[in-house]
Amino acid sequence: MPRRSLKQLYVSEFTGYNLHKLQQDLMAGLTVAAVALPLALAFGVVSGATASAGLVTAVIAGFLMGALSGAPFQISGPTGAMSAVLIVLAQKYGLNGIWVAGLMSGVFLTIIGLLRLGRFIAFIPSPVITGFTSGIALIIFIGQIDNFLGVKTAAAESSVLKLVNYFKGGFTLDWHAIVLALVVIVTMIFWPKKWNAKFPASLLGIILATGLNFLVKWPVNVIGEIPQTLILSNRLHFAEIPWTHLGQFLGPALTITALGAIESLLCGTVASNMTGTRLQANQELIGQGVGNIVIPFFGGVPATAAIARSSVGIKSGGQTRLVSVFHAAGLLLSMFLLAPVMAKIPLAALAGVLMVTAYRMNEWESIRFMFKKRFKTAIVAFTITMLATVALDLTQAILIGSVIAVMLFINQIAQIDINIQEIDHGKLLDKGIELKHKCEHVKVAYITGPLFFAAIGFFNEAFAKLGGDGTLILSMRGVSLIDTAGIEAIEKLYEKFHSRGGEIMFAGTHDNAFRMLERAGLVDRIGKENFFWSSDQAILEAEQRAL
Repeated sequence: MPRRSLKQLYVSEFTGYNLHKLQQDLMAGLTVAAVALPLALAFGVVSGATASAGLVTAVIAGFLMGALSGAPFQISGPTGAMSAVLIVLAQKYGLNGIWVAGLMSGVFLTIIGLLRLGRFIAFIPSPVITGFTSGIALIIFIGQIDNFLGVKTAAAESSVLKLVNYFKGGFTLDWHAIVLALVVIVTMIFWPKKWNAKFPASLLGIILATGLNFLVKWPVNVIGEIPQTLILSNRLHFAEIPWTHLGQFLGPALTITALGAIESLLCGTVASNMTGTRLQANQELIGQGVGNIVIPFFGGVPATAAIARSSVGIKSGGQTRLVSVFHAAGLLLSMFLLAPVMAKIPLAALAGVLMVTAYRMNEWESIRFMFKKRFKTAIVAFTITMLATVALDLTQAILIGSVIAVMLFINQIAQIDINIQEIDHGKLLDKGIELKHKCEHVKVAYITGPLFFAAIGFFNEAFAKLGGDGTLILSMRGVSLIDTAGIEAIEKLYEKFHSRGGEIMFAGTHDNAFRMLERAGLVDRIGKENFFWSSDQAILEAEQRAL
């Protein structure tokens, strides 16, 4: 399907648009806003910023990224995966560092989209994506233990070290915070799914926990003041960008870029399967890039498309990208009307939301499938990526997981099968082919699998015992790919037979393989008369030449 411009996407979406569809978009947008409100507050806090920053991010992303999106169903904002990365960056670089890295990532995403390189993100293996999603879920969960327990432990460089701190002790649990967190967790677990579509369990849980704390007035930490403005006082200023030291933010920027691209396109893939509407990947990356360039100057944190919010919009009957716009308008309205109430939300309640969200982030269906079916390659790639995500950072985890997955994949496909057989006269007779001679000098090698660098050792070993003075027919119907190493191996085999008076023929050569042999000059050297449609034709020709 050809690439479609933003103008074409708008024309496709809004052709035949009417009042009924507008009402559907409005209701879907408000439903998404109800789901996004507690998440925006929670992810703002967990990112190392503030609840206000999370709200501002969701509003700007809803308006801007929604307008520039590559599909009508994409809804962006702060996400759990991004928050898990940002909290680590915040500890090292501070909020200004997050803003600068987010700005740089926006520029990178825009460039990737303009250069139409979005399809290469899809080359990351599925077990790797599942692995770092689970790793991020662990980071979020571990990062909320403090708020859940109502304690303040020492900062740590990684989630692993943070987890170790809890076993060292030295703190006193606050049962008030634990109770409030459990109120939210129990509500989110037991609230019926059919009711969740009308009133989100996360929002209900926060309302119940906040209401309870308002009545009993427990001494727990709360969100605090929510500024009733879209432009926060604590934000990135153009004059504060460290132009001479941008190199130190390159690593964090690439991490945010990788995560933003992967999560947005993954969200688009899931939503495309739900709607049947294809995501224009490069336009989506441009939209994500422009949004992340603008957001830091309002005081927000890097955003990406969110699967949960997008799927809620789809299931609520959303028709166009106006769902994202209406959801942003709903959040903006809540910022002005509900700020005094939101200021009193206990951090423990947000911890409950994030812990349940972290658990649900895991792609449990994929995890169960790979472990139940015992796909060792997938399990290894998943496990290593998950552990690397928790112990290191996302960029390193993706690289490590991808390298492991590629190595395991190469090991699998390198298992080329070569079966060398004598002429079976009985099978030929069954086909109506009768040979006048036994043709004991003719052997047929049936080759199945790609003939590339990793399979050359097995290829050479298979033919090492052949003398080279007879006729060898290479049945290549099962070889769809040959690289330069494969060409060299075939050339050496030909030279071995040619130097000893033998002969090599080819049967059923795949078009791709034939073109490679032709480019290497082997077709002319071996002779086109030695290439046949089938091994039967090659055997008959070998018999004629022996007469």
